[in-house]
Amino acid sequence: MDISSWPSDLAYEQWVALPVSGARPSARYKHAAAVVDGKLYITGGSRNGRYLSDIQLFDLRSLTWSSLKLKTEQNAENSDLQEVLPGTSDHRMIKWENKLLLLGGHSKKSSDDMIVRFVNLETHVSGVLETSGKVPVARGGHSVTLVGSKLIVFGGEDRSRKLLNDVHVLDLETMAWSMVEATQKPPAPRFDHSATVHADRYLLIFGGCSHSIFFNDLHVLDLQTMEWSQPQVQGDLVSPRAGHASISIDEMWYIVGGGDNSNGCLETLALNMSKLVWSTLTTLKERHPLASEGLTVCSTTIEGEKHLVAFGGYNGKYNNEVFVMKLKPRDSSHPKIFQSPAAAAAAASVTAAYALAKSEKLDFPQLIDMKFNGVENNVPKKDINIEIDAIKEEKKVLELSIEEVRSENARLRERIDELNSNHTELSKELQSVQGQLISERSRCFKLEAQIAELQKMLESLQTIENEVQILRRQKSALEQEMELSAAQRQNSGGVWRWIAGGT
Repeated sequence: MDISSWPSDLAYEQWVALPVSGARPSARYKHAAAVVDGKLYITGGSRNGRYLSDIQLFDLRSLTWSSLKLKTEQNAENSDLQEVLPGTSDHRMIKWENKLLLLGGHSKKSSDDMIVRFVNLETHVSGVLETSGKVPVARGGHSVTLVGSKLIVFGGEDRSRKLLNDVHVLDLETMAWSMVEATQKPPAPRFDHSATVHADRYLLIFGGCSHSIFFNDLHVLDLQTMEWSQPQVQGDLVSPRAGHASISIDEMWYIVGGGDNSNGCLETLALNMSKLVWSTLTTLKERHPLASEGLTVCSTTIEGEKHLVAFGGYNGKYNNEVFVMKLKPRDSSHPKIFQSPAAAAAAASVTAAYALAKSEKLDFPQLIDMKFNGVENNVPKKDINIEIDAIKEEKKVLELSIEEVRSENARLRERIDELNSNHTELSKELQSVQGQLISERSRCFKLEAQIAELQKMLESLQTIENEVQILRRQKSALEQEMELSAAQRQNSGGVWRWIAGGT
């Protein structure tokens, strides 16, 4: 690949390893990454059980790596990276204003509460930000999502390896923490999952793992009502995974890599967050470096086209290659008449409501009227009526789609009831078989006891038979002695009679 023309040489939706000039950073996984002004920043991670503390940056124009030397907040002359930024793994990094914010992670330096560190990209000064409020416990493997000026932290694993599913919010304008008390059923406690936000309202949580289970479920937290839900998804089947990387661009959420401690996931997935449909962009070959756990993925725009940028990971081997994927341009899913502020807001609300498949009937006319109150008076009434009619048509289409979803839900419920009935019958049959097995085991135990007794009796009979044989031999010997003695007496009596007759 020609370095000077590499963006134009790429095929759409195919991962390509970039040629790198000069030295590369240490291969690693469970690091953090962000792209700022055409540069990929990599912080920390781990390798062979050792926490890394460096910050590396990759220039996507010149395709070269370099190290970022940091200074402490108190002493700008101190550029010792070890003292400025401790080795950290499984942390998260977010760009905010002119800073990189690093939240949580595991390190040798213990802390009870989550630490928020910063790196000023202009001065290269690093330090710790002071926060207030209900600070969450220290953790790693959590997710951090930026929504407006707030960071939302979900789940993870604390220092004692306790799994978490709590939700915390850090207001970046006040640097105050608060804890979210959400209703309905939350996701199971997990770590090494992924998260994103859709329409600045819905927090999506996907995958991750406990200490024994890997997940492929999707959960949604409505940030206005603070209610959890688990919507139905369609499209391609998605295998359970943890340690994957994700990035959202517009309505699409891209998932790369991950695994289940035995196999790496080969598919690069895309979730249409408005339609809740999974699709597979591409499938990698076995043992590909991106079929790894603990990798990162970011997005950037190069020559007007959007790209994914992935780095690192571990799949039996640590990786330090940079891979890019050029994304196909996507057409707007809405007609041009939805481009006015009021109509766009109404359409977004309708789409989001449909995406979460709310069961109640939505009052669209009231919603539209409320949104159109903000339209300037100089907009022609005729145009407004056209837009309202168009939205009503969209409403009818969405209502039909909702009815189809409800019908599908009804069919699925019937199928579930049927499966539950079969499960009940199988459970009864299993209990019956288990009862028979218990009875048979009891009979086996009795037979084994009887066999043992018979074996003892046989051993006794053998002993008796041996004794009888001995007695028979003794009897035979005794009889022979008696016969010999009788013969001797007869012979002795004849001699005496001869003497007596001769006298």
